Amino acid sequence: MQIGVVFPQTEIGGDRGAVRAYGQAASDLGYTHVAAYDHVLGADTAVHHDLAGPYTLEDSFHEPLVLFSFLAGFTGLGFATSILIGPQRQTALLAKQAAEVDLLSGGQFRLGLGIGWNHVEYEALGYSFRDRASFMEEQIGVLRRLWTEKSVTVDSRFHRISAAGLCPLPVQRPIPIWIGAWAPAALRRVGRLADGWFPQVRPGGGLEEALETIAEGAREVGRDPAAIQFEGRVEYATRDPDRTALHAAKWRAAGAAFLSVNTMAAGCRNVHDHIAALSALAEVLL
Repeated sequence: MQIGVVFPQTEIGGDRGAVRAYGQAASDLGYTHVAAYDHVLGADTAVHHDLAGPYTLEDSFHEPLVLFSFLAGFTGLGFATSILIGPQRQTALLAKQAAEVDLLSGGQFRLGLGIGWNHVEYEALGYSFRDRASFMEEQIGVLRRLWTEKSVTVDSRFHRISAAGLCPLPVQRPIPIWIGAWAPAALRRVGRLADGWFPQVRPGGGLEEALETIAEGAREVGRDPAAIQFEGRVEYATRDPDRTALHAAKWRAAGAAFLSVNTMAAGCRNVHDHIAALSALAEVLL
């Protein structure tokens, strides 16, 4: 099980030096990858009273693909978006950007996708919130073609490409596509389409049932459910490394191929606190 870190998006701020220090520390401590999740825009909930998501325009977010390209310049880390909102992005541009991250990281990139919850963000980016699930299902196939074929032609509901392609192609052909999901329909989508899954449940707390739903989706299209990997996540909010290690062991026993440790919401006041937390966890996890 490869053990990485969750980039502390909402707590690290905009200082380039802090971002660099965090990435260098994660690499030096022996973590294998950095995972980061995504919001392009935050919505003003004083105006948008209907939004129920956890983030507003007060929460800071580094753009994951640009962030990963920066970190790849001075570390040997792998990277994963966990997750990126695919249906609010141009598919060809997303394919290009993901291919670049894969090249710069030496083929150590997983593109995690999800459909999101922020309709204000979709509107601002010019994409349909209502069609987001259908768009992503089609988008996944187009991404894979762009990463593996020199010349691509697509004429479908959401995509028009006429004899065009990426150059250079990524190291991984195709780049693994993972999906973040918890609803039954989304779990079946993981089984039908994805290379991996970012769970929002834990071992003994719904993981086993969710894996069976994924397996049902896989079997519907003739895929082997065992080929679909998943990544666990452990929290350091308790500030108890031994307890975190116990949760990590449960993920390992459940069959997780990857694990990410999250130091957000653990009372870290600055990047130095986050690095200290990663160091304490490295002693019991790595």
